[in-house]
Amino acid sequence: MTNPTSPSPAWRNPVKDRLQQDQPVIGVTISVNHVETAAQAAALGFDFLWMEMEHSPVSLDALRAIVLATRGLPALPFARVPVNALWTAKRVLDAGALGVIFPFTSTVELARQAVDACRYPPAGKRGSGAGLATFRWPAAEGYHDFADRNVLVVAMIEEESALAQIDEIAAIPGLDVLFVGPSDLSFSMGLRGDMSHPRVDEAMSRVLAAARAHGKFAGRYVSGADELQRAIDRGFRFLQTGTELNLMAAGAQQLLAPLGRARPANDAAIPY
Repeated sequence: MTNPTSPSPAWRNPVKDRLQQDQPVIGVTISVNHVETAAQAAALGFDFLWMEMEHSPVSLDALRAIVLATRGLPALPFARVPVNALWTAKRVLDAGALGVIFPFTSTVELARQAVDACRYPPAGKRGSGAGLATFRWPAAEGYHDFADRNVLVVAMIEEESALAQIDEIAAIPGLDVLFVGPSDLSFSMGLRGDMSHPRVDEAMSRVLAAARAHGKFAGRYVSGADELQRAIDRGFRFLQTGTELNLMAAGAQQLLAPLGRARPANDAAIPY
């Protein structure tokens, strides 16, 4: 489904629609301040752009330019903000992002705050001042109602302490996705980035079960086609892939390897 320039009252966020149909959605991570690269990525078949504002130098100015450059392209603009706070979400939403990914959402209070940040009163606490977002999403019904229906809210589970409250977190109304950050989760367990450890795998299963029990969707990072398919088969539906730099490196490897000229690429992934 395309990303329309003037949504009608019947328009629904296609990422939300696919999730509700139990279909996977796949996003590419944008990690550099380059509008052309992001626009090209938005046309390649991904469902969304994961604009990385915590672990990369993507700025608010760049995010705004990317939001405008991808108008009419299939992939929707989502932003991973640096911290779970009302003001960080407000800035990316008012710039036109249609989804917010909140890091380190390890308590019920933070999960509720994430939802509040993405909904206007009385349903939430989002401040009114979305002129730039209105320009990007000139909805016939009015932007405020449009946004309350269509903004996607993603809570990242990145600390072991969150597992003790995972059912309560998953039960928060308005939360759409529980996203496991396996790298930070492993560090919180004392495993120093060992994302394949059985304890991390068991934690992923607990998050997946909680999401299912409360009508939410589970997400995770995947590093390649095989891992992507395994995650889908397991029940994960919101999938983040590597960066645009990963894609460039993979293309270079494919081209140059038969000539014996491929060189190891720097790891440009952001494995959570």
